[in-house]
Formats: sequence, structure tokens, C-alpha cells
Amino acid sequence: MARPRAADFAEKQAHILDSAAAVFAELGMDKASMSQIARECGVSKALLYHYYPSRDALIFAIINTHISHLDEAVIAADDPALPADKRLEKLVQAVLETYRGADDAHKVQLNAFGALSEAQRAQLRDTEKRIVARFANVLKELNPKLADPGTHLLTPVTMSLFGMLNWVYTWFKEDGPVTREDYARIATRIILDGVGGVQP
Repeated sequence: MARPRAADFAEKQAHILDSAAAVFAELGMDKASMSQIARECGVSKALLYHYYPSRDALIFAIINTHISHLDEAVIAADDPALPADKRLEKLVQAVLETYRGADDAHKVQLNAFGALSEAQRAQLRDTEKRIVARFANVLKELNPKLADPGTHLLTPVTMSLFGMLNWVYTWFKEDGPVTREDYARIATRIILDGVGGVQP
């Protein structure tokens, strides 16, 4: 008979993922051990392996949880009834809000993707494609020429926007003069109008 899950299973799981992401982000994927992660989590190594049977399974869980939260946030934020520029800004803001407090998981996503199996990478890529497609569709609505046959512009423009968002963690300060909402507006205007479109 299968062992029943504890009532706080999900809470413990989230704590392990957050703690493990912090260890991986600080020490790197190669140097972080399950023993170090267990200590950081405040659990035994045996309990850690009960939740995640291997280091790779733990890394995958961190990335998959992070990307899944992003997918859910973008779906919830997408409002086709909005004008396309406001719709895009709302999507950008959803990404930035999801990144709040998730710097460690984001670093793991950026740095540990290659450590996963092909099946794991394929699963994550499917989620990433859904997220990217939602942005690409709005950009195509704003500028249909991006999707003209033979132009090959829609993907570079879409990924340029994600380039601005994915590296926010390297410079953004929660107590700084620019809020996440401010930066959502800035990034959107740069994509739509270039630097000249950014206003105080």
C-alpha cells in the first residue's frame, strides 16, 4: 500500500525547491551536492531523496515549477479585449511579477538546462514555446509585417523582448527608483517605439 502524503507535503516541497535553488545559484550546478542542499533545507538527506530521487530530478523540478508558474501567470494576464499595446504591456508585467523573489530559480533555469535529459528538456521547451507564442501573437497583431513570408522577423523580435526580461535579475533592485510596473512599460515602449518612445 502506498504511503499517504503528509498534509504539508506541498509546503515542504516548495521549501525544498526554494532552498535547493539558492544552493545551486550560489555554488553552481557542478559543486552543489545533495548533502549541502539537505542542510540548507533543514531536512535529512534521506527525506530529500524521498521527495527527489536524484540531483537531476531536483534540478528539473526547480525549472519546471518556475516555468509552469510563468505559463500560468501569462495565461491569466492575457486579455484579448485590450488594445494590443496594453495587452503586451500586461503580459510583460506578468513575467516581471512572476520573477519577483524567483532569482535563484531563474538562474537555475538559465544555467542548468543542459544538465537535463532530452525528455526533460523537451517537456520544458513545450511550456516555453506556449509562453513565447502568446507574446509573438500580440507582436504580430501590432506589426503584421513581422510575420510576412520570408522576413523571419517575428522570432528575433519576440526573443529580443525576452532578452530584456530574462536578465532583469542582474540589475533590478526592489527598493530602487524603477518599479517592476515602470520597467514593464519601458520594455514595452522600447519594443514598440524604440528608445525614442520611452518617456519619463
